[in-house]
Amino acid sequence: MSRSTLARSSLVISMAVALALPACSSDPAAEPTAGPERSPGRSSGPVATLGTPTELVTGLRAPWGLTFLPDGSALVSERITGEIRRVPAGGGTAQTVGVVPDVVASSEGGLLGIVASRTFTTDRTVYASVSGERENSIVALRIADDFHSIRRERVLLNGIQTADRHHGGRIAIGPDGNLWIGTGDAFDPRNAADDTTLNGKILRIRPDGSIPPDNPSPDSPIYSSGHRNVQGIAFGPDGAAYASELGHRTWDEINVLRPGRDYGWPETEGIHGSTGERPILTMHPDDASPSGVAHAAGSLWIAALGGQRLWQLPVTAGAPAGNAVQHFEGDYGRIRTVEVAPDGALWLTTSNTDRATWGGTEARPGDDRILRVEVRQG
Repeated sequence: MSRSTLARSSLVISMAVALALPACSSDPAAEPTAGPERSPGRSSGPVATLGTPTELVTGLRAPWGLTFLPDGSALVSERITGEIRRVPAGGGTAQTVGVVPDVVASSEGGLLGIVASRTFTTDRTVYASVSGERENSIVALRIADDFHSIRRERVLLNGIQTADRHHGGRIAIGPDGNLWIGTGDAFDPRNAADDTTLNGKILRIRPDGSIPPDNPSPDSPIYSSGHRNVQGIAFGPDGAAYASELGHRTWDEINVLRPGRDYGWPETEGIHGSTGERPILTMHPDDASPSGVAHAAGSLWIAALGGQRLWQLPVTAGAPAGNAVQHFEGDYGRIRTVEVAPDGALWLTTSNTDRATWGGTEARPGDDRILRVEVRQG
């Protein structure tokens, strides 16, 4: 799994070179923000559009993760407070469920991604990415039947280095039923290429914490390496796995995840460099700083922090299917998370009370909030 032994795929590299698309605005007068390898958008048909956002919840403090429950309500993690809040399916007042134990907030750390078990109705389990005092970990939490308390059941994975910044933190359940975890390089770029650390990686474990036998190495949770700071993971209906990655100063990335592959950091950033897999989309950090990612209606929906907008990239079979389009630029400030609700709408969380992070903006009245946006099939 070291950089010197990871396989390279010339097919994937050539596809990314040919299909890396401009992050074009829906405003034809706006300046495209993609890498120099610009090509015409390739459309597989009509592209989904969005309705007008409606406000579901206000008054949250630095919401980070969001997961839906079988009854249509959602749980939201607050990074700094360590609290999990429950939001009714139709919006309204958020109920405090409880505080997750042993959360230590830093500039970017704290209570990060959460995802509910597929059998939540019977096991009441939620998985969470937690920044601690000495290390970061993935834990299983039990939510009380009345939603009035939280108990940490077990630690599934520990030994992830912690730091003030670059925690990654997104956690998702894939079509394979496994937990997929994005980690940051803990503000030490060397970690990303070092397979003796869990930082700067995509990790993949079973819900009980064991290693899936089809991982690249059967005794390691590492699925892929060479990542700087992964804060978004999503899956297409064909099983393709996508991840967003915050770059340094030149390029942010959207990658297709493949087992055992090296994604190039720190030698390569976006399309600058010769190591690792090529991204399917690059964006300037000022226009993106991507966090959460979701897949709906044939597109990836990418939450942008510094860019203060929502990006849309039509995709099919792990490749772009049209030009990237931007929505809501500057309307709601920083957008941290995007998830697909049971009814097919997108829920977006803002991140404007999170002033300690880079690219911050002044909180607006009512921040932070959750917005609901209907997706209209193309």
